Formats: sequence, structure tokens, C-alpha cells
Amino acid sequence: MSHQLPDVQASQPDVTVGLSQVGVTGVEKLVKIARDGKRPLVLMAEFEVFVDLPGGRKGIDMSRNMQVIDEVLEAAVSEPAYRVEDMCGDAAERLLAKHEYTTTAEVSMTAELVVREDTPASGLSTQSTAQIIASATATDEGTREEIGAEVVGMTVCPCSQGMSASRARDVLQDLSVDDDTIEEFLDKVPQPGHSQRGHATLTVETQGSPEVDLMDLIDIARDSMSARIYNLAKRPDEDHMTYHAHANAKFVEDCVRSMAEMSIDALDHLGDDAVVHMKQSNDESIHQHNAHAEREVTLGQLRDELDA
Repeated sequence: MSHQLPDVQASQPDVTVGLSQVGVTGVEKLVKIARDGKRPLVLMAEFEVFVDLPGGRKGIDMSRNMQVIDEVLEAAVSEPAYRVEDMCGDAAERLLAKHEYTTTAEVSMTAELVVREDTPASGLSTQSTAQIIASATATDEGTREEIGAEVVGMTVCPCSQGMSASRARDVLQDLSVDDDTIEEFLDKVPQPGHSQRGHATLTVETQGSPEVDLMDLIDIARDSMSARIYNLAKRPDEDHMTYHAHANAKFVEDCVRSMAEMSIDALDHLGDDAVVHMKQSNDESIHQHNAHAEREVTLGQLRDELDA
């Protein structure tokens, strides 16, 4: 006896509700970043690809479209690119052209970038890492691109440090140290405060390609925290990081404000409609929770706030 398989497609009701995002995540590709006069950087990048799905269409034909998506990404990464955000924009525009039913295509990419640098006190060669963040959204009205990075640093809690300074002040007074000397000592020797590893994220989005240097964004994000950290650290480097972090204690909110202030100067050539996304997350050392602060704002609004 033969059994006839049910017509699953025909048994489904008509679809009237569209979806804003349908696609694939976790697609890994090798990406070459061209550099003038230098060998290209080779990154192992992970992509997420989405298109919108209008009402009346049941799906994006995942198995068939996976081939289309793979072909689009292969074409986009086949030649060295100078800007990863432009590569995402190229892929998004190709997807939009190949999917006649969609009005929006989104491509995002993350990859680990290794940067060579010297340790701050001993001057030894080492490497640091940053997580590149790039994306693009293509519509019939044009393509918006985003570029930025997430970096790791160190922060020190000003509240905890203030309590330590108060205790030190009381002890020095009990030892009959005069007030001027106490204040001069506390000014030159930052008191302890609980420290944490911080994660700073800074991205810029514009219509078309953002005219920004990725390394500038990485520097802003690293310098927005209490101190930079390094993979290699001899004792003079440890002392340098510890001292500078405690001399520059910051709450999680302060890190985002620092990113905002430095971004105004570094991005002064961009228009008011550029969007800046700033995020700080701290792995708290004396709590079981973490601290988080975030702001997404146009440069125009940020300029108005800081000029006020």
C-alpha cells in the first residue's frame, strides 16, 4: 500500500502578516582588508544576513536562498576591500537586487582585529585585540553603513575610591599631619577603589560609507575608560596601568560621556545626521551583577547638547 505525503504547502493558511527580518546567522568567511603599501589583513569574519518578508509570502525559500546568500558573500569578499563596511554595503545591495519581493536587505559582520603596540612603561612589543563591528542596510532609497569596534579596558569606581580617601584622611589626621599636606598627598597618590574590566563599544553610521578611520574609533573607545590594558605587562607596566586607572576613576556612565566628547572632535567632518552608538559594560568585581550604560544619538543632537 502506498502512502501519499500530505501537501504541507497547500495545507498552510494564506499568510497576511509580513516579517521585518528573515535570514541566516553564523556564516563565516575569510575577508581580506587591503592596505596601501602593506600586505592585506586577513580576517575570519562572521556574517549575519537578513531580508524583510512581505505579507502574503510564506518564507524566503531558505535552502535555495542560502545558495544565493553564499554567492553574494563570496562575490563581496572575493577581492580585498579597503573598508569592511563598504563590503557589507555591496553584499546588501546584491541581496536587494536578487530578492525581487524584498524592500530591505541587511548584512552585518564581526571579526577580531589584532593590533601591534608597545607596552606603556617598558616599551616591549605586544599585541592587542579589538572586535570589529560593521553593517549595512540597503533599501530602494539607498544604503546606510556602520563601522566601529568593541574593545576591553579597565575602570575604577569613584565612589569606592572616595571612601578609601576618606579613611586615609582620618588616619593622617590622627597622625597629626596638617590638612594641606594631607590634601597634597591624596592628590598625588590616588587611593584604592574596586576595579573592573570594561567593554567599550563605539560605532558610527551614515548614509553611504562613513568617512572615519576605524583605528580612531578604537582609540576613542580604549581611552574612554579609566586606563588601557595590555596583554603583556612587566612590573613597570602594571604600575603604570594601576596608577593611571586610579587617577582617572570613572563610573560606567562617565565612560559613555567620554566617548561622546571625544567623538565630537574626531568626527567633526561628518554631517549632523550621522548616528553615533556608544556602549559601556563593566564586569563588576565586588558585585554579582554587571553595570551597563548606552547612548545612540545623531551628531547634530550631540553637538547641540555639548554646545549648550
